[in-house]
Amino acid sequence: MRAFLEFCYIARRDVQDTKSLAELQDALDRFHRFRTVFQESGVRPEGFNLPRQHSLTHYFALIRAFGAPNGVCSSITESKHIKAVKEPWRRSNQFNALGQMLLTNQRLDKLAACRVDFMNRGMLKGTCLSQTLYKLGTYSLFNYSSSQLPTTIHAN
Repeated sequence: MRAFLEFCYIARRDVQDTKSLAELQDALDRFHRFRTVFQESGVRPEGFNLPRQHSLTHYFALIRAFGAPNGVCSSITESKHIKAVKEPWRRSNQFNALGQMLLTNQRLDKLAACRVDFMNRGMLKGTCLSQTLYKLGTYSLFNYSSSQLPTTIHAN
């Protein structure tokens, strides 16, 4: 486990050089060499395999090609995978789903772009109720943040 933790700490450094990459590769080699102790001791007789363990073998080449990852973790891509693949899959009828999934993603992207555009134009300030009250002269929209706008009308 020490070798694995060393690998993780080295990989998360802000700056990588030839020496740190050699240390990274050494830590990975030691981890693969010594992880068999978990099988041999009976702790994990079926083998020792951490999630995303295979991706560790690519770190050396990827850091050399693209630079230090600066603490980026794979959970970012996992969350994007859920939004882009898993949720559209669930919305589809699961028969020839790729086209349905792509259409869902396209529509969601367009909705997000519309929301940004409407926000920039000031079209999403307040609610229908707050706009009506403003038109009636009950209160000014500019005195409230969107979280403070009333959501119900109380009879007097």
